[in-house]
Amino acid sequence: MIRASTAALGLVLTFAAGARAQGGGPYTFRMILGRDTLTSEVVQRSGDFLHVDMVDKSAGVRWTYSMSLAPDARVQAMHNSIFRLAQPSAEPLQAADLTFARDSVTVVIAGNVSRTEHLATRPGALPYINPSFAMIEQALFRARAMGGTIDTVPLFMVAGGQTVPATVSWPGADSAVVTIGGAAIRAAVGADGSLLGATIPVQHVTVIREAGARPLVSQPIDYGAPPGAPYTAQDVTVHTPEGLSLTGTLTLPAARRGRVPAVVTITGSGTEDRDERISIVEGYRPFWQIADTLARRGIATLRLDDRGMNGSSAGPANATSADYANDIRAGLAYLRARPEIDGARLGLVGHSEGGMIAPMVAATDPRLRGIVLLAGPAYTGRRILAYQQRNAVDNAKSLSPAERTRALAESDSATRALAEKSGWLRFFMDYDPLVTARKVRVPVLIVQGETDQQVTPEQADTLAAAFRAGGDRDVTVREFPATDHLFLADSSGDPSRYPVLPTRTVRPAVLGAIADWLATHLR
Repeated sequence: MIRASTAALGLVLTFAAGARAQGGGPYTFRMILGRDTLTSEVVQRSGDFLHVDMVDKSAGVRWTYSMSLAPDARVQAMHNSIFRLAQPSAEPLQAADLTFARDSVTVVIAGNVSRTEHLATRPGALPYINPSFAMIEQALFRARAMGGTIDTVPLFMVAGGQTVPATVSWPGADSAVVTIGGAAIRAAVGADGSLLGATIPVQHVTVIREAGARPLVSQPIDYGAPPGAPYTAQDVTVHTPEGLSLTGTLTLPAARRGRVPAVVTITGSGTEDRDERISIVEGYRPFWQIADTLARRGIATLRLDDRGMNGSSAGPANATSADYANDIRAGLAYLRARPEIDGARLGLVGHSEGGMIAPMVAATDPRLRGIVLLAGPAYTGRRILAYQQRNAVDNAKSLSPAERTRALAESDSATRALAEKSGWLRFFMDYDPLVTARKVRVPVLIVQGETDQQVTPEQADTLAAAFRAGGDRDVTVREFPATDHLFLADSSGDPSRYPVLPTRTVRPAVLGAIADWLATHLR
């Protein structure tokens, strides 16, 4: 839920001077937010071959892929590999060969999970890895070859296996509109349909094309303690009963009198690192802030990388929130085995989906001293996603009524198609947090932002009522004015405005409330 469903994005045109059209030497697409380059794609293209080396700094991964192309811009076969940026010299985390044959795709996967899959798709489907603009360019070439005024190019999502439509229209000889899942992309194009660049003003993201190979060099993230901090930060690895390894950081107060209390943090949806960074808000590291605050109050914090992030094992592709709850249980077991930690004084801090997972764990672990839910949901995922999609369309003021209707329908269709392939999404859409809340007996603090447009504010009281109905007698709700889903100062809460907020740090009052409550309950 940290990554809201995007129903409609307006893009305007921009392009780098001197950008080359199809063929010739290598060129680079760069996606930029402010002064920060989020992704780079070095593209080498000929008439029948495409090779791309893409670094996605925000996801902590590097993709390489090659495609063999037909004369009409269809893709006949593809090989792709994914690497962790934290381990640049290691073998790929996973590699796959895809063969397209009319209305099916054969996928042969090797790596941490090895298997062969035969998946249905649509004739002429092109593979797509988000956020590859070289693949968007391929869709433009395919639409140009189709020759219509408005064409539909099926996109086969390499991560997930579902097929979604990309509608391509040509308002002018040098421009195109590509609509995917309700997101309208207005692109500047060359005479042959090549993508010359774009901007996304609603997200303040710019996509530029430059001649030559300009790969992104990503610097490693420092998860350690700042100079002079009254605590230490240790890199650790947690092993789960399922055989997974999860990398993370354990902060320990330096001045200890005996064993100290501790918490495990739980990230929101999407693959995130231990600090819960998100690409569209540069400098946003909420779990680092929480760990720093708690360490200064004498409380240790274990924050873990999600599966597939940094050095953590990827695990099965069909994992759900219930599986992620087992990862947190493994984190608690790890803390109980540490000599510096008092295993009788442990808690959880979960944000968004993490606020859904924490009660799952607490319902089966009555030894916990308390759980903190930051924007924890009370509704099913189906209801939350429907609201997010509708809200995103309503916030796109430039869309006409007909465009709004179409965007909402396409977004809903894309969600349903993804749910058919994604075990996580199927679980999330049907899971009722209130049923679990009634089984929890440990103290609960619910923290909510008044302007949250992703997990709406009234859900805090609904969730609290469910805890109390089940017999939990220690339930507290704290709502903070002008505070959004990320717990940043934000009078509107509109997710599309996250990149332009003046502050990128969690509100001090929120940090104080969390620390005060935990200091009382973990004493």
